[in-house]
This record gives sequence, C-alpha cells and structure tokens, in this order.
Amino acid sequence: MSNCAIVGINWGDEGKGRMVDLLTQDYDIVIRYQGGGNAGHTVENEHGKFALHLLPSGIFRPGVMNILGNGVAVDLENLWDEMTTVMDQGISLTPDNFRISDRASLLLPWHRELDGLEEARLKDKKYGSTKQGIAPFYSDKYQKKTILAGELFYPEVMKERLEGLLEWKNLTLTGVYGAEPYTMEKLMAWIEEFGAKLKPYICDTGKYLRQAQSDGKKILFEAQLGALRDLDFGIYPYTTSSNAIAAYAPVGSGLTSAKLDKVVGVVKAYSTCVGEGPFVCEMFGPEAEKLREVGHEYGAKTGRPRRVGPLDIVATRYGVQIQGATDIALTKLDVLSYLEQIPVCTHYELNGEITDDFVFPAAQNSAKPVIEYVPGWGVDISGVRKWEDLPENARSYVEMVEKAIGCHITYVSVGPERDAYIKR
Repeated sequence: MSNCAIVGINWGDEGKGRMVDLLTQDYDIVIRYQGGGNAGHTVENEHGKFALHLLPSGIFRPGVMNILGNGVAVDLENLWDEMTTVMDQGISLTPDNFRISDRASLLLPWHRELDGLEEARLKDKKYGSTKQGIAPFYSDKYQKKTILAGELFYPEVMKERLEGLLEWKNLTLTGVYGAEPYTMEKLMAWIEEFGAKLKPYICDTGKYLRQAQSDGKKILFEAQLGALRDLDFGIYPYTTSSNAIAAYAPVGSGLTSAKLDKVVGVVKAYSTCVGEGPFVCEMFGPEAEKLREVGHEYGAKTGRPRRVGPLDIVATRYGVQIQGATDIALTKLDVLSYLEQIPVCTHYELNGEITDDFVFPAAQNSAKPVIEYVPGWGVDISGVRKWEDLPENARSYVEMVEKAIGCHITYVSVGPERDAYIKR
C-alpha cells in the first residue's frame, strides 16, 4: 500500500489543489484532514475551473472516494452551497464518491459571526481572518463545546446539547460583543435545512478507512494552508487554528494507523501570502504589482490581493523540514518568464548578522531579507512538458532551489491545467 500526503511548504496558496487533482489518478481515496472553508484550492481541468474550499480536490476523478475527516471544520451551509455549485457543473457527488466523518464537528453559524466580531474588535491588531469561523470553531472543539456530525442521527441528544451550548454562547455574543443572541428556533431551522441534505453523506469513515487499509487501497491525504500557518510550528499567532502538517494526517483523517510513504510538499516558484503577520521577503511598489498581476495572485476564498515576494529559501527550507517532505512540486515557474533577473531571498539578516535559520515568530518583524539575483530565461515555457526542453536558465533555477532547500523537486508546474507540468 502507498500513502501520500500533499502539503503546503510555505504560507498556503502554493497550488496543492492542482497537485491533488493531478496525482489522484494513482490513488483510490482522497481525504481532507484539517481546516475548513477558510482557504481555497483552485483546480483547472477538462471539467472547468473550480475554487474548492471544503470538498477534497479528488472529486473530479471517477472511481475515487473523497472524505472529510474528523479533523475538518464542517460548515453544513457552505459545504452544501459548494456541492451544489460543483454538481451544477456536471460533477457527480453521491455517497459512492463523497463521505463525511461522523466524528467531524460542525461549524455553526455563530462561529462565523464571532470571527467577524472579534476581528472588528481587534481593529489594527487583527490576525487577518477570512471570517469563516475557524478560530472560534477550533476553540470550541477543544473546549468540548461542539456538535458532532453523527449527532444528526440522534436529534434528541443533539437538541439537549445545543440548548446548553446556546446559553453559554449567548453570554459571549451579548456580554462581550453586544450582539444579538441566537435562539433554538433559529439554530434548529439551520440544522434541519442543511443537516437533512448532508445526512446521507455522513458515516463511520474510520471503519471504512481501516477496511480500505486492510484491502491495500492507496490513500492521498490533502492538507489545507502551509507549514508557516501551522498552529504549532507557524508564525504564531498569525497562523490557522489547526495543524497543517503531514504528521497530523493520520489523526485528522480518522485512520490513526496510517503510515505516510510519501510527502509531496508544494512550493510556489516565488512567495505569496494572504493575511496579516510577518512576511520577511515581501516586495512592494510596481515590482510587486507586476508579479501579482502576472501570477493572478488573489485569494481563492476572499479575492484579497496576495502579498508577494521572491522565493524565500530560508522559509522554504524550514517548511520542508517541518513537513518531512520527500518530494517537492514547484508550481508557477512559468510566471517568472517575464523577468530578466529573478530575485531570490537566500538568507535573513537579524541584528546585523546573517542567518539561515527561520527565526522565532517574535523576531520575524526584525529580520531582513538578503536578496540575490539569478538570470531569467525570457521565453514562454507554458507549453514545455519535458525537462530537457526547458531553457537552461530555467533548469538552473530549479536546480538551485532544489540544492538550497535539501529536497528533490519531482514536479515542475508550468501552468494551471492538469497536464501543464514536468516530471523529473
């Protein structure tokens, strides 16, 4: 059996969705194991262009089972809206190819409301939340104050628990933020509307996965965001509220006995970042605007312009180590074709000293990038499909990155389409 995790090496938005869509051809099952609807995986294939937020990126491959694991924040409303959008474009979603863990907790409407209220309270000290309720949800989950998806099959038990949660949550909404309280009628109407639609997809996916493992099925684990947004190892507190690293895949998927044979870390050929917090290699002015424009760098979920910069070798090397990557997929190499000289952040400068260490979060704002330039290639490479057909300078750039980060670059993406890649 072969198990593989596809993970982000940097700040997220590296192109994980397109790699999952590509590599799913070799797997039987795809599992999202953490996060929620707060980020988007963009996939472009023969069916069209899709921005997935909760659905696993393997849904386009016939015969592949797609699962939302117990570690995912399941927003019934947004999930159903996303499913409807995808199905309207001709993609089949039935319990034969999509299932939700009965142990996944439900992200309730008040989580999204609280997210927005807290960001508003923080004002200029905000964390840059997408306001999809992720932080309040995970906070509640670890306080054991959420509803499990499987409780939809036990309505009396669920209603009793919701009544207790409602009283507790309204104390925060009204007392801290001065917001309107929720009522049981409003909550139950929401659950009945969207819960009824999604109940057919909810089951004991842990049991299914253990049997699949016994049968020798190949499993692909899909992460959200990247190593630098991981709750424990990222740029805290400017992180997400879950663990985006490959090591969490067995826990968040529900297959706790899983062993990862391969970890494909996805790295963009330059750096991008959505949200607040330190971004050592950030570019500004016309240079940044040009890169943002050529790379179409706008958030898949929020539409926000992404912050951009040169490839950050220091951060990328750290991400490779944290993810335990065995292979790298370098995406969007084609975007750099317009540059005569390509900037690369090769080191950091901190307190007057050069360092190759990804410095502690509290010191990030004091670090400065050390920028070096390498020759560009100046021609369109989006049609290239063989390594030897790449311009020499493009190959040199890939080899330079590979040596600097200490991990083999197996895949080189030269466009958003499924087949627009080179395998080395």
